[in-house]
Amino acid sequence: MATLNETRKSIFPEGQDTWESIAQRELPDMGSEEAVGILQSWNLHVFMRPAAAKDSTRAGNPILPSDIIFVAPPQA
Repeated sequence: MATLNETRKSIFPEGQDTWESIAQRELPDMGSEEAVGILQSWNLHVFMRPAAAKDSTRAGNPILPSDIIFVAPPQA
């Protein structure tokens, strides 16, 4: 059973990180498509965020530098 002192591994994104760049850095032993899908499933709070406006600097990329991105699965 998980206890409160166990911490799930997470990161803050770097500059213009995308799902692909995080997957390559944090899950290098997986195929890119599989790693991106896993990261998105662990981070629905980012993946399901409404898209930025087309004229926004974040257009096409929902990841913000202030986001917490989980790079490990949820603890059971």
